[in-house]
Amino acid sequence: MIKVGDTLPDVTLSEYAEVEGNGCSIGPNPVSVGKAVAGKTIALFAVPGAFTPTCSAKHVPGYVENYAALKAAGVDEIWCLAVNDPFVMGAWARDQKTDGKVRMLADGSAEFAKATGLTLDLTARGMGLRSNRYSMLIKDGKVKSLNIEAPGKFEVSDAATLLAQAKS
Repeated sequence: MIKVGDTLPDVTLSEYAEVEGNGCSIGPNPVSVGKAVAGKTIALFAVPGAFTPTCSAKHVPGYVENYAALKAAGVDEIWCLAVNDPFVMGAWARDQKTDGKVRMLADGSAEFAKATGLTLDLTARGMGLRSNRYSMLIKDGKVKSLNIEAPGKFEVSDAATLLAQAKS
């Protein structure tokens, strides 16, 4: 499992773009993790699935609400990862009004989740292999803090916890 001090795996995620720009076409676009984190501070949080109750009611809204505070604490970008396809993540981004605040990134085949060792097997519930719920602060590709939730919990991966870590 990934730990503080480790470098993030350089896998490719996907992001749905609503408008063309910055070299991105409308629709799904690849995001190379290695290139995207280089020289930046990223507040990353991962959820078991888009449109799920805790994720939609608490997790994403907390990061959207704390966008300005995280930026003021030196965070360049906020990322939300889920093992969903980019079309679902794009629809969830519209629903949660994350545009310009939180990048909603699809880990469609759970490659990032597997590479970090942060998977959650929900096969028995008909959802397959997913990402565990966690947050991490990343500086220039290296993990500076990591907050992994216990199963069924939402206590340490929230925006307020990561904001306090970004300020320290």
